[in-house]
Amino acid sequence: MHRPEPKQLRLLAPLSGVLLPLEQVPDLVFAQKMVGDGISLDPTSEELLAPVAGKITQLHDAHHALTILTDAGPEILLHIGVDTVLLKGAGFMPLVKLGDHVLAGQALIRFDADAVALSARSLLTQIVVANGESVSRLTVARGRVVAGRDTLMVLDLAAAARPQVEASLGSSVRSDMVLLPNPAGLHARPAAVLAAAAKKFVADTRLVRGAEAANAKSLVAIMALSTQAGDAVHIQASGPDAAEAAKALAQLLAQGCGEAVGDAPAAAAPVPAPSAARASPASLHELLGVSASPGLAVGHIVQYRVAAIAVAQTGGSPQHERARLEAALHEAGQQLETLKLALADPAKGEILAAHQELLEDPDLFDAAIVGISAGHSAGYAWRDAFGRSAGQLEALNNALLRERANDIRDVGRRVLALLAGVAQAAIVVPENSILIAEELSPSDTASLDRSKVLGFCTTTGGATSHVAILARSLGIPAICGIAANALLLAEGSQVLLDGSKGILHSAPSADEVAGARKRMAQQAERRAEELAQAASPAITLDGHRIEVVANVRNAADTREGVANGAEGVGLLRSEFLFDERETAPSEDEQAQEYCAVAEALGPKRVLVIRTLDVGGDKPLSYLPLPKEDNPFLGLRGVRVSLAQPAMFRTQLRAILRAAGLTQLHIMFPMIATLEELREAKAILAEEQATLGVAEVKVGLMIEVPSAALLAEQFAREADFFSIGSNDLTQYTLAMDRGHPQLAKKADGLHPAVLKMIALSCEGARKQGKWVGVCGGLASDAMAVPVLIGLGVTELSASVPAIPAIKAQVKRLSLAACQALAQEVLLLATASEVRARLAAFAE
Repeated sequence: MHRPEPKQLRLLAPLSGVLLPLEQVPDLVFAQKMVGDGISLDPTSEELLAPVAGKITQLHDAHHALTILTDAGPEILLHIGVDTVLLKGAGFMPLVKLGDHVLAGQALIRFDADAVALSARSLLTQIVVANGESVSRLTVARGRVVAGRDTLMVLDLAAAARPQVEASLGSSVRSDMVLLPNPAGLHARPAAVLAAAAKKFVADTRLVRGAEAANAKSLVAIMALSTQAGDAVHIQASGPDAAEAAKALAQLLAQGCGEAVGDAPAAAAPVPAPSAARASPASLHELLGVSASPGLAVGHIVQYRVAAIAVAQTGGSPQHERARLEAALHEAGQQLETLKLALADPAKGEILAAHQELLEDPDLFDAAIVGISAGHSAGYAWRDAFGRSAGQLEALNNALLRERANDIRDVGRRVLALLAGVAQAAIVVPENSILIAEELSPSDTASLDRSKVLGFCTTTGGATSHVAILARSLGIPAICGIAANALLLAEGSQVLLDGSKGILHSAPSADEVAGARKRMAQQAERRAEELAQAASPAITLDGHRIEVVANVRNAADTREGVANGAEGVGLLRSEFLFDERETAPSEDEQAQEYCAVAEALGPKRVLVIRTLDVGGDKPLSYLPLPKEDNPFLGLRGVRVSLAQPAMFRTQLRAILRAAGLTQLHIMFPMIATLEELREAKAILAEEQATLGVAEVKVGLMIEVPSAALLAEQFAREADFFSIGSNDLTQYTLAMDRGHPQLAKKADGLHPAVLKMIALSCEGARKQGKWVGVCGGLASDAMAVPVLIGLGVTELSASVPAIPAIKAQVKRLSLAACQALAQEVLLLATASEVRARLAAFAE
């Protein structure tokens, strides 16, 4: 009888180079095949190709490793170099994202071989089968291979695995919390050690971080958690040897899973993570984080922990479980509505409204229904759905979207608590509390008792998270991404929180506390004085008027800005109307928002509305744009609007409907050529004629060097300029302001940037036009004198900064500012400029 040949899977070489057996890799975990069996490759090419078709199920944050799940079952892990995780992404450019389906030969990761080789222990690239049980035999090639052409290995596929027996004997056991000591989290090496150890136990074991859990016996699942140093994790085990498994695996985690955490190998030129671009602590009593909300606070530690919510894996009939889920979603929406109505600040209510939108997200609901249809309970299916959705966001190469994962978890836990019948208790704290938590949800933050919570720190999140936005709105000093040691601080111990610097002083001396309280009192007194005088115009000592206006996103911000002394709006960021939704806003919807801002200002104040500023690095889900190798140089700003004329015309008509309510100005972003300005103005003129709107001022943002260099020519065809100092800085210096290594060098006070501003002001002056600044420099007290000296006559600042900026202008003289500006333009570095400006301020 003829027996069919075993099914096989052929893998192509992902790189060109020389093949080596895994045993020769200078890493025992790979060499001993704890990660899996496979082969190593010493590369001569610099673009990693997919060796086989499949789905990207894991893409490490450091972009040096990924996993492909093939349709046939094997999971193929590709790991570029040894110890490259320590580079934290430097030298690597991912060309795919988590969840992508790829074809064999498709480019996955591009890397700078020379830079990586100088900083890592080895460039040897490992290609291994992470789930060895899916393969009965593995045959590898030898010698040299050419990427995408030659066969790397052939896998004989194992027969379908028998269903795994549910390890349900015995009770569920949870280990103590462990703070991961691994400098780069559980990357391939320590993850393999943990998975190998977990497989020795019969118990079902899960590695748990917050609301996320991963099969501790799966290398890929552990890596997909994208853990980091200091993450708080624990082991959840169930089965006959659960207690033993939980204890042993937790101890292994605490010891670093075989990684020498005390003297972990360091890269020759390590690249700091985003949170590492901070000053080094002055002592062991200073814990560093990211400044989320400025201010000082002295109080006592309250450690806050979110209790895990247990749910059964199986439930009733699919119809019954679906009805339970729909009821919980409805009740969660009612809870959010009640909380939203209790908030005095509409801006905070908008965040909770976004949470209500998540409750109606069809993809999230459909994913849960799939789980319910497979026999899972509503709670189990919902937890899996929102956990995976949050994980996908966290894997994106977009910091803002990664922050939104916390919002999904917040909404997800609210619904999960309702399904489990668990009451979500409010955070109750004593007076003078400094809250310490692994994470706080936006709804947690919105409901904090401001009279008792003086400040808070979280080990997760960043300055763009909704938690940080809410903290700034509430005026609560806050630090995100704080060192995990903060979770170990003693309950009730006194601390000094400096939200402006992102430092928590865990054992302040009596003198430090006294000094902080004195500074807090002085700051409060100065803010009160500045606010009391904020309504008067900002006129220098020698009689020069500077308009101080506000950067806003809605009518609530505008009213707050006017209350703080804003003389108008210098930047209405219209993209806030377009973000976090499934379809573009209608003309009526936009007009309602623009008119609300105009009414908040009144007929005598100026309103500058910037047209949609998205694209490339700031995508919209409903606006498909081509993938770009360099989105900062692609379709951004006005280029997107010109490429989408129907949407552009809709926005312009909506803006023009506010013309009779205020002094309306329209501003186009990212203008680089006169042709772009003329095309945008022509479309605007057509819509003005259609609506019968005659007088509207038209301006452009100076964000790229070409606009500054041709300022005089632009000024002949525009009514005003507004300098976007953030983008002007990154385009002038060719430094991404979000780059972890370069962000500190991308300084708006660099002489080259100041010269661009000087050229813009000079070109505008020759044509009798005015120049404003709406970027971060306008809110920077150190920058204000030099901006005035260069010829800027309008400062569009963040709302909280307006009283202080106006007070500062009144202490300056135009003549002194002009002399200062000419002086700093002759300096060579940003540090020299800052030193001179610091001396001027004294």
